[in-house]
Amino acid sequence: MESHTQTKTAVVAIIGRPSAGKSTFLNTACGELVSIVSEIPQTTRDAIRGIVNTSSGQLVFIDTPGYHASEKKLNLKLRALTQEQLKDADAILYILDATREAREEEALIAELLQPYAERIVVAINKLDASGAKSDNARKFICDVLSAIPAERIISMSAKKDEHVNDVLKALYALAPVAPALYPKEYYTDQDVGFRIAEIIRGEAINRLDEEIPHCIYIDIADMEMKKNGTLLWVRAFLCVERESQKGIVIGKNAAMIKAIRIAALEKLQEIFDYKIDLDLQVKVDKNWRQKDAVLKKLVV
Repeated sequence: MESHTQTKTAVVAIIGRPSAGKSTFLNTACGELVSIVSEIPQTTRDAIRGIVNTSSGQLVFIDTPGYHASEKKLNLKLRALTQEQLKDADAILYILDATREAREEEALIAELLQPYAERIVVAINKLDASGAKSDNARKFICDVLSAIPAERIISMSAKKDEHVNDVLKALYALAPVAPALYPKEYYTDQDVGFRIAEIIRGEAINRLDEEIPHCIYIDIADMEMKKNGTLLWVRAFLCVERESQKGIVIGKNAAMIKAIRIAALEKLQEIFDYKIDLDLQVKVDKNWRQKDAVLKKLVV
């Protein structure tokens, strides 16, 4: 009589302070570029799904926006999005940055997580970084979330793929026996337009200074498949809040917008098996972060 291993499946919400390494973990675990990685905090705006398939089953990760204290309209929507994902998840992955002290924002997250202790795995990230204090982070967790057992508190380096598998094993231990939600070849469920917009935004964020990265969003205006499915033509607008920002994003002799376009195309060619023709322009959408219609479209 043949023995069949029961498949486990879990929806896992990732939570942590901005720049704790949530997106890096997601990309490392999935083996593909799923979420924007930037030195600039608060760049994730959507609940991004990354899918990990192993012999143990399937983990569907939702990379929530960095949780932090702010009363701005966009940030309030992002915090509400994070809270909703926690309620619905089978398991929660709480990622801490070992190089930063656990202060007010970390305490805010810990308080939010109190009701969910029985389904939390803690990953203390950046153990390879200079100034990392994993023991301090571990003590903080033991003090504020004492119901989490020691075997579910794991030090890792998402960037160097150290102990990421240990984190996955701990999550599978919490996963219920259930059929897979997606086919095994999937590593994300993002649609094409969303992925293109995120790649463009990521390349813009990593080239622009100060407040401008937080003042941009990408509007995919048109997409058309051409040449018998071998070429996707895309018209996209990089939207800013003020006219003065438009000039900065375009750059002298259009150098900045050209650099963003070329870098985005290089990344897109790594992801898609057809060519991308990208028409990228800049436009002003004045004070878009205060407009409910725009926020509803961006934060889903």
